[in-house]
Amino acid sequence: MSAEEQLRLQFDRVQRGALIAGLSGLLLCAAGSWGHPEQFFRSYLLGFLFWMGIPLGSIAIALLHHLTGGQWGVPVRRPLEAATRTFPLMAALFVPVALGINRLYAWARPEAANDEVVRVKLRYLNPGFFVARSVIYFAVCIVLAWLINKWSLEQDRTASPRLAARLEALGGPGLILYGIVVTFSAVDWVMSLEPTWFSTIYGLIFMVVQATQALAFAVLVVRMLAGHEPLAGVVKPQQFNDLGNLLLAFVMLWAYLGFAQFLIIWSGNLKDEITWYASRASGGWAALAVILIVFHFAVPFLLLLIRDLKRKTQVIARIAGLLILMSLVDVYWLVAPAFEAHGPRFHPTHLLAVVGIGGLWLAAFIRELKGRPLVALHDPNLEGALQHGD
Repeated sequence: MSAEEQLRLQFDRVQRGALIAGLSGLLLCAAGSWGHPEQFFRSYLLGFLFWMGIPLGSIAIALLHHLTGGQWGVPVRRPLEAATRTFPLMAALFVPVALGINRLYAWARPEAANDEVVRVKLRYLNPGFFVARSVIYFAVCIVLAWLINKWSLEQDRTASPRLAARLEALGGPGLILYGIVVTFSAVDWVMSLEPTWFSTIYGLIFMVVQATQALAFAVLVVRMLAGHEPLAGVVKPQQFNDLGNLLLAFVMLWAYLGFAQFLIIWSGNLKDEITWYASRASGGWAALAVILIVFHFAVPFLLLLIRDLKRKTQVIARIAGLLILMSLVDVYWLVAPAFEAHGPRFHPTHLLAVVGIGGLWLAAFIRELKGRPLVALHDPNLEGALQHGD
């Protein structure tokens, strides 16, 4: 059996396992929430937001690579592209969120009109407009992903330099559209869980979380496939060093934006704003915030400063795994206090929803990944990557 056939069999086994885990997780999540539909929808929203972050972050990093160039993007290009092709699945998985609007969002209930602050927002925050905007978000992402993947596949077939120019030209406008989509979707899907509160940099925080998730996930995928051709001839320690530097930049930006938001709200000391942090800075939520500061910033920051560690594939993969886990904790810290203001209460349905949606997403991702060569055949940066120093 050839090495290519062995790799395909491994892909098939992991894909089947992910699909089984996904279906089982969602069924158990629904069964565990029987009689408590609010709990199902809350857990489902958590799982959906976490896994939605990877394809959204992937489209941003793919566009960034096409816009700026560089050898760092060559090994992660195909995993990023495969992740962007899962948007149709995520659109389908959004349906339960749309069906559970009244269970999740206070502004969708009749009594919301009794709150003066919420009442003035109801022209924007209403179920019909909420769903319509979400359809637009998915449509924009699907079109961007379609263009990226269509031209990338044509580049494989034709090696035309015009396709690289098209992808580069798409980078700037695409990133602007991405920023608009993430900003408005973060407001709709997450910030409106507490409709009396707002933050002007909330969308930026989600962009950085998603970029960190996506890049860390791509690093893990490349690490697992680095021993297989054609990646084996492309991936070198220097490229892991470059990817580690980019992860370091995202880690620092995440800390900066989080601190900036806290500082602005703390200095303003306005009643409508401080309640969001008041619930998240007390009891168990405060302990979770400390965990995020230590393991989402301090530990990765210190490790990623060390050049030799970034060049060791096992170490950089573990750091990437830690960042993915902390991204889940971060999403939980952002979402769950809207329902559990007095402290975190672990519900098995949280884990089941994350596993369920994640299993389905991973199965779709592997299907897309194995459908194309692991390296873009005529990437203009490929020759430089092959000559990149060890």
